[in-house]
Amino acid sequence: MANRALSFDAPEERLCDSLADDSPATRPRLLRRCRRFGGVLLLALVAGLGLATGCGGDDAATEPPPLAEGVATAPEPPEGVALDSDQFGEASIIYFKQCAGCHGTLRAGATGPSLEPAAMQERGSPVIEAVVQNGLPGGMPPWGNAGFLDEEEVSLMARYLQMNIAAPPQLDLDEIRESWKLEVPVDDRPSEPQTTRDWTNYTGVILRDAGKVAILDADTREQVAVVNTGFAVHILRSSASGRYFYAIGRDGKLTLIDLWYEVPEVVAEVKGCIDARSVESSKFEGFEDKFVIEGCYWPNQFIIFDGLTLEPKKLTKYPTETFDTGEELAEVRVAAIVASDDAPQWVVALKESGFIALVDYSKDDFPIVKMIEGQRFLHDGGFDHTGRYFAIAANERNQIVVVDLKEGKRAARITTGIKPHPGRGANWKDPEFGWVMATTHIGEGKMTVYGADPVNNPEHAWKVVREVELPSSGTLFLKTHPKSPWVWTDATLSTDPEASRTVCAYSKAKAKIEKCFSISDHGRATHFEYNKQGTQIWVSNWDKKGEVVVYDDKTLKEVGRVTGLETPTGKFNVNNTANDIY
Repeated sequence: MANRALSFDAPEERLCDSLADDSPATRPRLLRRCRRFGGVLLLALVAGLGLATGCGGDDAATEPPPLAEGVATAPEPPEGVALDSDQFGEASIIYFKQCAGCHGTLRAGATGPSLEPAAMQERGSPVIEAVVQNGLPGGMPPWGNAGFLDEEEVSLMARYLQMNIAAPPQLDLDEIRESWKLEVPVDDRPSEPQTTRDWTNYTGVILRDAGKVAILDADTREQVAVVNTGFAVHILRSSASGRYFYAIGRDGKLTLIDLWYEVPEVVAEVKGCIDARSVESSKFEGFEDKFVIEGCYWPNQFIIFDGLTLEPKKLTKYPTETFDTGEELAEVRVAAIVASDDAPQWVVALKESGFIALVDYSKDDFPIVKMIEGQRFLHDGGFDHTGRYFAIAANERNQIVVVDLKEGKRAARITTGIKPHPGRGANWKDPEFGWVMATTHIGEGKMTVYGADPVNNPEHAWKVVREVELPSSGTLFLKTHPKSPWVWTDATLSTDPEASRTVCAYSKAKAKIEKCFSISDHGRATHFEYNKQGTQIWVSNWDKKGEVVVYDDKTLKEVGRVTGLETPTGKFNVNNTANDIY
C-alpha cells in the first residue's frame, strides 16, 4: 500500500474509512473498535502506531513509535509479549477508554496506581491478566468478569502494559480553531423558549458508550431529545442562565446544546483536548454565559472559549511542578473546575501537582492570578452550603482539601479514608454538629462526615465528626438535596456484583443508614440526581441494557423507570446544575 499520513485535522468519521481502505482483511478488530468509539482512535493514530509510514501486511515497514518524554523506560518486553502495530493500536484504544482516567495517559498513576512498564514486566502477564479479569477490592473494576473485555482483550492489555509508553500527541490553538464548528449563529437561535415544557426541569443523561446525551423532561420522564456529543461524556454543566448544556467528552470534544428549541439541538462544538474531564461556564454577575473553560487530561493545558459560540479565545499551558517538592512532572491533568461565587474566577484543580489555580475571566488575557497549595492527586469536589469554601478530594493522599475562596488560601486538609471520591459532595445540617459535608470512598466502605460551619460551630469545622460504615468499597458518588431527609450513596466499582447494584439512604435526622437495596438484577448503580422540586431521586443502572430508576425521595419507593438507555451514567438537572444545588 502507499504510505499515507492520517492527519489530526482529518474528520473523525473518515479515519476509520481510511483504515478500512488500507487493510480490509488484516484489522477487523481494530476497525470494529474504531467505528464503535469514533474519534477515540485519533489518540492511537497520532500517538505513533506506525500508520503514517505504512501499515498492513507482513512485509509492511513500520517505525517504532516515539517514546514519551520524561517517563522511565523499560527493557524490551520478554519474548511473546511484544505487540505489532495493529495490536498496539487496539490496546491503545482500550487503555484510553477503560484505564487512562485513573492511571493517567503516561501511566504514572493518580486515582489508580502507576502502571509504568518496568513494574509491569516484573509482575508478568499472568498476574496482570488476573487483575484485569477479576479487579481488586480498592476500586479496580473486574473488566473481564463484568463483560467489558473478552479473554483475548484481557491478554492483549496484559502485554500492552509491559511495553514502553508512546509519546501522546499535542494540540495547539490553530488545530483547536480548525475543529470549531458553529452550527447555529447566536442571532439565528430562538429569542425565547420554543417549548411549553419546563425546560429548567430537563435532566441530561449521559449515554456513555453511545457518545450521546439524552434530554429527559423530569416532570413527565419523557425523552425530549437525544443529541450526539463527544465520546463517553464525563459531565454536563449548565450555563449560568441554564439555557445551555456544555457536554465534555473524554475525547476532548466540547458540545454546546441549546435547550430553548422544541427539540434541544447542538449549536456549536469544538475539540480543545485529546482527553478531557472538566468544563465550566462563567457565572459571576455581569459575565453570565460569556465564557467557558475546558480542562484537559491531555495535553497539559486548559482552553477558554466564547460561552455562546465556543470560538477559541486562549490556550494556557500551566506550570507542572509539584507544590511540595518542586519536581517537574510530564503529566499534570486538569481535574475539577468550578466557578467561584466570590469573584469572576474559575477554580482549576491541577491533579498531579496539587496546585489549585485561580483563573480571572474578567481580564482580557484570562491570567492565572493565584496558585494555591492544595495536595497531590486532586480529583473531584464541590462547594459548602455558603459557596465560600471549595472542598476537593486528593484521593491518593486520602484527604479532602478545603479552600477558602474569599481569602484565596487553603483552609484545611482533612484525612478521611482510602481514596475519597465525593463527586460534587453533599451538604446538610447534622442534628449534633450543624452544617456538615461528606465524602464516600473508592477504597473502603465508609462515608466520612466532617464539620463545615466555621462561623457557628468552629470547634467542629473541617474535622471528622462521623464515620458511617457502608456495605462495600467502590463508591463513586453521594448526593442529597436541601429538601431531602436522606444522603444517597452507591458502590459502582465494587467487585461484588450485588453490591455494585446497591444504593443506600442515610438518614440525616437519625445519623445512620436507613436502608440499602438493589436497583436491578443486572448492571451497576451509579450517580444520583434530583428533579427540580427535590421530590424524586434518579439513579442510573449502568449497563448496555441500561435504565434510569426513579424513587420517591420521601418514601424510598420506586415510582418509575426510563428504559432503553445505552450505558447511562451521569445525570444533570438544569436547575440543580446551574444553581449548584447539592
